[in-house]
Amino acid sequence: MENENIEISEIVKAIKISKEYIKIKKDLIKQLKLMKANIPTFLSQINDYMSMWVVKELLIRDIETRGVIASYNNGGGQSGMKKNDSVTDQIKVNAQMLKLLDALNIKSTTLVADEKDEM
Repeated sequence: MENENIEISEIVKAIKISKEYIKIKKDLIKQLKLMKANIPTFLSQINDYMSMWVVKELLIRDIETRGVIASYNNGGGQSGMKKNDSVTDQIKVNAQMLKLLDALNIKSTTLVADEKDEM
């Protein structure tokens, strides 16, 4: 169990230094600045969003690794197949992420418009 936690910790570190993570966080902060809303409270919310983004990435990796249906063994002689809870969890995390963006008044159309402007 301890080795598994160390492995996950290393994966989280790798996700947090990935180009995608950095680009998304910078873009969200940029949008707050454009709205003149880059105050500590909202910047903290961006950090919360990025934490959820990391969790989403971990859930996606779990689904890719174990599949939608995963085997289980409860140690009491029972084993079999069950749905991978990461699928449901990913949907919940995505919903929270969208709610947070909505609360910050950040729209996906803004993201697309900014990317077109940069080209």
